[in-house]
Amino acid sequence: MSDCLFCKMASGAIPVKKVYEDDALFAIEDINPVAPLHILIIPKQHLANTLDLTPDTDQVIGAVHRVAAQLARERGVAEDGFRLVNNTNHGAGQSVFHIHFHLLAGRRLTWPPG
Repeated sequence: MSDCLFCKMASGAIPVKKVYEDDALFAIEDINPVAPLHILIIPKQHLANTLDLTPDTDQVIGAVHRVAAQLARERGVAEDGFRLVNNTNHGAGQSVFHIHFHLLAGRRLTWPPG
């Protein structure tokens, strides 16, 4: 999508410091972190949110979870614990309508989330 912030980041039209990248996704540090570790894991394929998922997207969503575990291990937070969050639509807090996942760690994460 030509007006999508994350699509522009994925294509390089908007330069960002990527902490991970492969053919299907990339990851960046969140500019407004809510935890000591707050990384966004973003599929390169434009999907507005979870409601756009199909059986064809199962592999990329699985890759998101694999990369989250990899980044948690690399950043030294895997053993203590981390959270992977996906918000769908305005009422859940989604502000960029390109599916993405928040990897949060480095502090006590309470339940239920806010």
